[in-house]
Amino acid sequence: MKKIYLFAFIAVLILVSILGFLTLGRSQRDREQEVLLGGESTPSQSLALESQTNSEGAVTITVTPKNLSDGTWDFEIALDTHSEELSVDLAAVAILVDDQGKEYSALAWEGDPPGGHHRAGVLSFAPITTQPRSVMLIIRQLGGVQERSFVW
Repeated sequence: MKKIYLFAFIAVLILVSILGFLTLGRSQRDREQEVLLGGESTPSQSLALESQTNSEGAVTITVTPKNLSDGTWDFEIALDTHSEELSVDLAAVAILVDDQGKEYSALAWEGDPPGGHHRAGVLSFAPITTQPRSVMLIIRQLGGVQERSFVW
């Protein structure tokens, strides 16, 4: 009878040890991700680190989210073309849409002025107070394309 109790005790001890190890490993990964992202980890922030490129029409657009937490929400944007002047006001043709469908207008464009075939800069939005699960940046009427969407 003592052998059964001893076996049960050892099995419970092993199970508790495994669960403790898994929990410790998960919280360590969470802390590492928090440090990398500069704050609490959320789905939109972890996805926000990836650049996306759209090459439809005459203009190639590459968008890289730079900050989706405090202050402004910033997106680094690069425009490239060889067939037309890039004279559009990016702050006027871009909107940010949260996972609930609410739209946010751009606050500012800081970067290359209109003109030329290559432009780069940062498009800023007011922060979304309730952290969404995803965000979509929409740029309209650029390079003969009605609408381009970038989702994180």
